[in-house]
Amino acid sequence: MAQVGKIGIAISGGPSPAEIVDLVVLAESLGYDSAWIAEGHGGDQFAILAACAMRTSRVRLGTSISSVFVRTAPTIAMAASSVADLSGGRFILGLGSSHKVQVEPEHGVAYGKPLARTRETAAIVRALIRDGRVRFDGETVRIENFDLWYTPQHRDVPIYLAAVFARGVALAGEVADGVILTRSTLDTATIVRQQLGDAARQAGRDPSVIEITCLLPTAVADTRETALAALRPGVALYAGFFPRYNRLMAEHGFASEAAAIAAAWARGDRETAERAVSDTMIEATSIVGTPEQCRARIEAYRRSGVDTPILSPFARGRDAKARCEAVIRACAPKAF
Repeated sequence: MAQVGKIGIAISGGPSPAEIVDLVVLAESLGYDSAWIAEGHGGDQFAILAACAMRTSRVRLGTSISSVFVRTAPTIAMAASSVADLSGGRFILGLGSSHKVQVEPEHGVAYGKPLARTRETAAIVRALIRDGRVRFDGETVRIENFDLWYTPQHRDVPIYLAAVFARGVALAGEVADGVILTRSTLDTATIVRQQLGDAARQAGRDPSVIEITCLLPTAVADTRETALAALRPGVALYAGFFPRYNRLMAEHGFASEAAAIAAAWARGDRETAERAVSDTMIEATSIVGTPEQCRARIEAYRRSGVDTPILSPFARGRDAKARCEAVIRACAPKAF
């Protein structure tokens, strides 16, 4: 069987923590290069990744993403260092700012200057893991002194930054080991690679070492129509609830759909919001269809310039684990 490029799997809520560990073990057995855990309302990502580390031996393990607002920078550093230690250096710290509509009402934490906060958190995490001690006087974070009471075994934990728009991509090019895109089209990676390269070169870095990954909503079914129906609620949620993703969809060329979804969501009309999600909108930013169609779409993303497509099943309810498992099996490298 021919060798294919790297593929990741991301779990974002739905399955329980123990079920997620089982799914990551399965993904490793089927040749996935990486497994990524979101948090949101889905369980503590670092605890889940630590459990994954103890039951796997090869697959890279990452956060997608860890919010720089809901944990302190030293807490993130200790968590990252712990999972890196337990996994034998297989851990990737994915950082991002999350969203004001989540951070403030759900966590009671003030949200402001997200790019500065992300930059400073990355710097603190790197310094603390590398040196065992950090002092920092920044624009958004000030730490008088924090020291580790142990010696990290892996002092160079890769940091990937989530990015949706140009300024976030530029920050990743300046300071990160990789970028985590989301809901991209086949045109996105070419633009992002140029933006990363410009920022990296200005910072005196080699842009070729920066990995481009992309979280892609994924649904596999016997028919294209069934798969589209499975993803439609998730697209409506993201475009309706998150202003940043609504803007992203509009910039992808779906301005009328984005406006209709936002208006319906603001009225509390979820059904109308879902009906406003067109098939074309789903297909442009997702992996969706039969197993053959999904595998072809993965290859198309890779050819477009995405180093690691990361499949992200949208699964809620009692059958969440089964729906994630179906994606993992149908799109596995060993199935190509």
